Amino acid sequence: MSLLDFDNLLRFIRGGEPSPEERRGLFREAVLMALARATSADTHIDNIEVETVQTILRDVLGEEISVADIRTAAKSELFEKEPLEKYLSGVARKLDPGDRITILRCLGDVIRCDERISEYETDYFDTVARALEATPSEIAGLARSGS
Repeated sequence: MSLLDFDNLLRFIRGGEPSPEERRGLFREAVLMALARATSADTHIDNIEVETVQTILRDVLGEEISVADIRTAAKSELFEKEPLEKYLSGVARKLDPGDRITILRCLGDVIRCDERISEYETDYFDTVARALEATPSEIAGLARSGS
């Protein structure tokens, strides 16, 4: 099963409780989807953004994801059917609170990596934060994530 198939996201978006192993797969797919999509949040896609996503995924997931796979995930056909926030909001409560905050912290790193933050990128961050049901205090690191 390929990470790029987003099988866990599609399976749990409509219901069911994932096992601990499935929950980990769900996190893997959600972080890949959110970060990869961030590389195309504005009209200017820098290689540094894709490379930053690759580094973050290696650090957070312990997996090597190719630049080609990140670019493929960013343009996934899934987004033609439903917007990203629909997928993320459908699984937000199935993710551990700490994993939701990890996604947002990593997303912030991707957005800041090219030293230019556009309105499109901040809108994208806000959209993902709302979809993941993160509170402002959680995002700021003031609340315990509970994971």
